[in-house]
Amino acid sequence: MEKHYLFVDFKEALWKIKGNGGAYHLSEQPFPENAGRPRALLVGLCARSDDERKVNSLIDELEQLVSNTGLDVVDKMIVRNFVYSPQYLVGKGKFESIVSRARTLGAECIVFDNPLSPAQQRNWESSSGLCAVDRQEIILDIFAARAQTKEARLQVELARLEYSLPRLKRAWTHLDRQRGGGVTQRGGGESQLELDQRLVRLKIARLKSRLELVKNSRSMQRRRRERSQTPSAAIVGYTNAGKSSLLNALAESDALVADKLFATLDPTTRKFSLPSGGDLLLTDTVGFVRALPHSLVDSFKSTLEEALNADFIVHVVDASNPEAPDHMRTTLGVLKELGADSKPVLTVFNKCDLPPLEGADGAALNIACPSAVRISVKTREGFGALVSALEDLSSGRSEAMELFLPHKCHKELSLLYRISKVSERKDREDGVFVRAFVPKMYAADFLPYKAPEKF
Repeated sequence: MEKHYLFVDFKEALWKIKGNGGAYHLSEQPFPENAGRPRALLVGLCARSDDERKVNSLIDELEQLVSNTGLDVVDKMIVRNFVYSPQYLVGKGKFESIVSRARTLGAECIVFDNPLSPAQQRNWESSSGLCAVDRQEIILDIFAARAQTKEARLQVELARLEYSLPRLKRAWTHLDRQRGGGVTQRGGGESQLELDQRLVRLKIARLKSRLELVKNSRSMQRRRRERSQTPSAAIVGYTNAGKSSLLNALAESDALVADKLFATLDPTTRKFSLPSGGDLLLTDTVGFVRALPHSLVDSFKSTLEEALNADFIVHVVDASNPEAPDHMRTTLGVLKELGADSKPVLTVFNKCDLPPLEGADGAALNIACPSAVRISVKTREGFGALVSALEDLSSGRSEAMELFLPHKCHKELSLLYRISKVSERKDREDGVFVRAFVPKMYAADFLPYKAPEKF
């Protein structure tokens, strides 16, 4: 029977802790389906210099994330006047208070909004007998459950292995294995922990090689799209802002739409026909979130490269959310980290059918982007202004031309169809009249065939 050496799912760990008197060790027993929903206590840390409102907002967001993993949130706890401690992240007194609260509520798991180091995670679990996880592990669990394409699954597996490598348990250190070498080089052999670490590193190296192949394949697809000279836009934004809904509404596609965080992980590209007759490629990307672990940003870089290679970016913002200004800063910060901050950005305030933000929140949103296009995907309010804005940004790549090509110019006509969007064609005895959106880099080549004004 295969042993789970490489990664221990935290929900399985809950069962192992609960059923073994607090002893956390690797096991071959799966998490039972009929064990009920495990209970979790959420903990946020607020130092004297922190904005308590932001800490509360982050722990509310953590509650949404945790609920998506199948855990039952029994309470949310803010630890105020937090002072960092290398042993438990918090001081001994705060540690005892959190553990006491968790046991009173019958929680089997403590979920921290702040990152835990591997040593701190081990200290929490060994001292409390409870499972301790942080935001990063929760996000990894959600990503692993929802990844659909080969690329996304590889990226998630890579991120999980990199996260789990320093957290491998010393459950098998009594087992040593000889690994060859001369007589004088042989000692006690490798412990099982050392063997597991080496296997994980080898698997990480293989995954990176496979991801490089996937990245090269995606680059070839992207180059084919670029040769077609069709303008492209990447739809980005905070998770659950309505990006997939907007793609479906514009391109009449069937991308997954759900009222939950990270419903979409894989990029989806659809063609949108502009009123002028040209086409625009719209790509829905993975949603961003505050405190997104850097390992995930690195692992999903090939997916987010769609934003880097697009002609412009459509930034969707949930205008009904009081945290919208923070969400905008988070998204723009990730784009800057990817090197896509120099792209033209069309900001779209979605969900304008809901009551608008008032007071300081509404003022902050308007100050953040006064020129934003306000729409409602649900009611299609503001779609006229949105389509006009998309048309204006797309027109920078092509030029509308009326051309007349004699029949002997069949090569030029074939090239025109290959690189342009032809909206109208009329065949005549002496040639072919066409209306087309010609890429500007080819426009000069077709100027000799420009049709007379009164043709």
